[in-house]
Amino acid sequence: MLTKNHNHLALAILRIGLSALMLSHGIPKLAMLSDPSAFADPIGIGPTLSLILALIGEVLAPVLIIFGFKTKLATIPVIITMFVAAFVVHLQDDLGTKEKALLYLIGFIVVFLAGPGKFSIDGKNS
Repeated sequence: MLTKNHNHLALAILRIGLSALMLSHGIPKLAMLSDPSAFADPIGIGPTLSLILALIGEVLAPVLIIFGFKTKLATIPVIITMFVAAFVVHLQDDLGTKEKALLYLIGFIVVFLAGPGKFSIDGKNS
């Protein structure tokens, strides 16, 4: 049976692992800031704003989540970004293509619901 500390460790591994992997998708998009017009505009708000929102969801928010700072709030942009990726950008694609976005979506929903655990900045006062 897992002890409470094991649960906190599991939350830390999930939170940090998902976020670190998400950074591998977001960091390359930073280079697109020099020419945001080349970025997709899946929800019709313009490529520049779409890129900025994607960077918040794939870079800024995951960094906050790694440290466990404002974790529940920080998961919201990631969840929205992955929802758009799965159900707008890849809507017509097969499950294999949208699977990665769905896995991130499910994982970050779990982080949102479970919280960051005590091995986080948020959890230091718990």
